[in-house]
Amino acid sequence: MGLTLTKALRLLPETCLAVIGAGGKTTFIFQLAREFSVPVIVTTTTHLGIWQIPLADHHLIATSIDDLTHTRYEGVTLITGPIGKNGRVGALDQDLLKWLYADSKTHNLPLLIEADGARMKPLKAPSDNEPPIPDFAYNVVVSVGMVAVGQRLSEETVYHPEIFSKLSGLKIDQAITPESIVRFLCHPQGGQKNIPREARRTILINQCDTPELQSAAYGMASVLQNHFDSVLITSLKEHQIVAVHEPVAGIILAAGGSKRYGQTKQLLDWHGQPFIRVVVKTALEAGLSPVVVITGANANQVEDVLIDLPITIKRNEDWQTGQSSSIRTGIKGVSEEESKRPGAVIFLLADQPQITSSVIRALIEKHAKEIQPIIAPLVFMEQRGNPVLFDRVTFPALMKLQGDVGGRSLFSEFHVDYLPWQDDRLLLDVDNPEDYKHLIEDETL
Repeated sequence: MGLTLTKALRLLPETCLAVIGAGGKTTFIFQLAREFSVPVIVTTTTHLGIWQIPLADHHLIATSIDDLTHTRYEGVTLITGPIGKNGRVGALDQDLLKWLYADSKTHNLPLLIEADGARMKPLKAPSDNEPPIPDFAYNVVVSVGMVAVGQRLSEETVYHPEIFSKLSGLKIDQAITPESIVRFLCHPQGGQKNIPREARRTILINQCDTPELQSAAYGMASVLQNHFDSVLITSLKEHQIVAVHEPVAGIILAAGGSKRYGQTKQLLDWHGQPFIRVVVKTALEAGLSPVVVITGANANQVEDVLIDLPITIKRNEDWQTGQSSSIRTGIKGVSEEESKRPGAVIFLLADQPQITSSVIRALIEKHAKEIQPIIAPLVFMEQRGNPVLFDRVTFPALMKLQGDVGGRSLFSEFHVDYLPWQDDRLLLDVDNPEDYKHLIEDETL
């Protein structure tokens, strides 16, 4: 089964999700609704066109709680206020909406809310009282349509173009660029406006119907994932999810005592720099964020060579109990980062300075397209190499590891996908002076 919207958004059946913005919100909501194996409730805090009603299996008009108390949810049920003279259905009042949310929780059913109106345009900027996102929505999707790229900033392409101009820095009648859309989305009064503080925030870059628009969306995602929990690149017209971009954290295991080597491996020389500094710089170059270094034995000396780098250091006081304690310290460390909710982590070892940023980026890209639980390089003679990526679905299991075991102990518990990578240097690490000699010799060949 390919990547689905529910998987890409990491949704549970009992989710409450609001969608704002433009560029295919309604299409997104009903495609998402059809993926659930349980009945789904759809409603709105704004207006829907009557032509959208047939997208649901059932339509209920509610003006009081009595209209809903005996509802039996089947398939996709759309619940709205009355139909107005303008040919649009209205929103439920606040008391009804709160009751509906509580009822969805009682029945463990998903509640999907269209919380914005864009008059079928690819972009929308919110006016003073918009968007009307309920404070109980703990998933919010902000949608934009890439067909706007290259078109003039005008009323034909953007709902509230003057507001978009102010927030994006683009002048009226100028061509809309991916960069201007990113500036708008990152603005507190633009794409981030009125989103509940604790909600998971997702950007939906839709209408990526050509390779050129998909390429532009990839460039946007690299910036947007620093401000949002995830970025979906889609062509919903083709029912295609191109990629899901989430922050991927780096955990560098550097707590060991180097007992077999006889001196601190983390500080061995690699082209004029200590091993650990090289590994950290590679992680940063590859775009891992946050980067958390786990220290233990000889912590002061190891930390001294990293003092000027933008990383987080966590000391593992129990490093002597084995690698699992460093893994637990690392997972806890990335989970504590307030500005990041990583979708995955990549574990790097302090005694592998030869690992390149290219293999790390390849792991990130493969994860973005597939969201597999574990991805590992497969190298010479079909051997598994390092580094290894672990999706956040594995975090609870990683936190339960005990003793001198690593993440590979989970390979039998979760599906493992492999990245073909013909570089046998990924198999090398340094346990003793002979290994160090081989590593240096291999690098000079």
